Amino acid sequence: MSRKVIPIHVEGQGEPMIGKPKWLKVRAPMSPEYKSMVEMMRELNLNTVCEEASCPNIGDCWKQGSATFMILGRVCTRTCAFCDVETGRPDPVDLHEPVNLATAVAKIGLKHVVITSVDRDDLKDGGAGHYAAVITELKKRQPDVTIEILTPDFQRKPASCLETIMQAKPDIFNHNLETVPRLYRSVRPGARYYTSLRLLQRAKEVDANVVTKSGIMLGLGEERDEVLQVLDDMREANIDILTIGQYLRPSAKHHPVMKYWTPEEFDELKYLAEKKGFGMVASGPLVRSSFHADEVFQSLKLKG
Repeated sequence: MSRKVIPIHVEGQGEPMIGKPKWLKVRAPMSPEYKSMVEMMRELNLNTVCEEASCPNIGDCWKQGSATFMILGRVCTRTCAFCDVETGRPDPVDLHEPVNLATAVAKIGLKHVVITSVDRDDLKDGGAGHYAAVITELKKRQPDVTIEILTPDFQRKPASCLETIMQAKPDIFNHNLETVPRLYRSVRPGARYYTSLRLLQRAKEVDANVVTKSGIMLGLGEERDEVLQVLDDMREANIDILTIGQYLRPSAKHHPVMKYWTPEEFDELKYLAEKKGFGMVASGPLVRSSFHADEVFQSLKLKG
C-alpha cells in the first residue's frame, strides 16, 4: 500500500511538494558512538549545530566521532526562515566554554574541529572575541588539530571583529551565503548578501594563507542561472571550498521546499563549479557545510 502524502502548497511560489524523494531518506541515529557523544556533550555543557539545526547527517558523523560545535549559546538573535535553531534573548556567554570544548575535542580524538555559533547581535563584537578565545585554547591544548570556523556575518559590528578572529589563526574561515540574493529578504531577512560576500573576501585579505569556504542550499525557490551567478560571485571573492546541499524544511512554520533537486543536478553543479576554479566542491542532496569537513580540507591540501 502506498504511503499517503499531503501536498505543501504556497500560493504564488511554485509547485507543491509531496514528500521527500528516496535519496533523502536517512536512518535514525542509534549507534553506541552516537549515544556516547550525546552524554559527553551534556556532561561538558556543550552544544552542537548537529543537534540544534536537526542535521540529517548526525548519525553518520557522530558514529565516526565527528561533530560541529556551536558556541555562544543555543539562542540566536535572528530569525532565518530556513533555520531550526531557537531564536530570542540569549543567555550570557559561558566563559568556561573554550576549556570545555578543548576537553571534548581531546576526548573524541578529533584531528579537525568545526566551530560555529548562533548570531549574537546583542554583543558589541558579535562574539568575535569568544571565537578567538576558543581557537586559542584549542591550539594550546591540541596543537596538531586543524580548526575550521563557521561565523556569523558581523553585520553592523566593527571591522576589527574579523581581525580579532583572524589573529587567532583558524585554518579555514567559513561563512555561508545560504541562498541567492533575490531570496534574502524572505530567507535571511537579518542579513545582506553583499555583506556576507565581502566578509569572505576580507578574510583572505587579512590572512592570505587562510582557506575560505562557503555554502548554499537549494530548494528555496532559486533559479539555476541565479545559482551559477552566486558561484561566479564566490570565485570573484577567492573562495576556495564550496558546499551545495538540499534545503529540508524543519517544520511547517519554516520556509517551504520549492523543489527537490536531483542527484544528477547536484553532480552537474559540482562539475560546473570545478570548471569555475573552486579548489574543492562538495555537492549533493545531503551535503551540509561541515559535511566530511576533514576529508574535504585534506583533499584540498593534496591538490594544492
